[in-house]
Amino acid sequence: MTEPPFRSIAIAGLGLIGGSIALAVRERWPSTRVIGIDSQSVLAHALGSGAIDRASDRVRDLPEIDLLVLAAPVQQNLTLLTDVAGGAGRQPRPFIVTDVGGTKRSIVEAARALPSSVTFVGGHPLGGGERGGFAFARPDLFAGRPWIFTPNAGAAADAVDQLKTFASGLGARAVTMDPGEHDRLMAYVSHLPQLAASALMAIVGGAAQADGLRMAGRGLLDTTRLASSPADVWRDIAATNADRIGEALDALIAELTRLRADLDRGKAIDAIFDQAAHWRAELMKGLE
Repeated sequence: MTEPPFRSIAIAGLGLIGGSIALAVRERWPSTRVIGIDSQSVLAHALGSGAIDRASDRVRDLPEIDLLVLAAPVQQNLTLLTDVAGGAGRQPRPFIVTDVGGTKRSIVEAARALPSSVTFVGGHPLGGGERGGFAFARPDLFAGRPWIFTPNAGAAADAVDQLKTFASGLGARAVTMDPGEHDRLMAYVSHLPQLAASALMAIVGGAAQADGLRMAGRGLLDTTRLASSPADVWRDIAATNADRIGEALDALIAELTRLRADLDRGKAIDAIFDQAAHWRAELMKGLE
């Protein structure tokens, strides 16, 4: 077994992502001490399952750590940065902070105000699921999935390397990316699909009602798989990436408008379906 990149880590937020990190660390590096920060009920569940060794009420009251993972929704992570700054003086030595949020520009910018004893590197593991919460966490959530890090210009190279080793050890494919490029790309490959799936399910459900939905085939089930995702997480993502998501929504609306105007002839259907089949094939190549 390889040496753990961090001997002691704290995870603020033990939902699907934070809980899965805790479980994966416990499985990969049993000697690493894991501290959880969440509500009392979630902490009791995590302690009972063995995912964490210790519970803490607040970020600023943490014992000595090597790594802090901010795994709450995006806006809460921004608030937690203030607590990180307030508690940094209580830490006996420098430590690393990363996050798991779906947008990066806002938190990378906010982290510039952290004291010099704290090295912040933005992070985003792309290991989501249909449902959130610790109950759905699992240690293999990140296996084979990208884990994007978005270091700013001042981030120490050794901290980035440690985090990439950490992510790779949990089965992920660690990559680095500019925060702005991350937010632009995620608007199309993650944020737009989520919003479109949820809007589609809301429209179909409202029109078909419960009895009509019983007549639906696998297509609707597959297309709307994301529609059970928690709104609070996505509200924060939309708020912190509104410009890029707006561009993506405008592009989708334009394509739907083109389809709407050409239903009787079908030329737009031919063109869009051909493009869709091509890019779907490319998508599946990346998952093989």
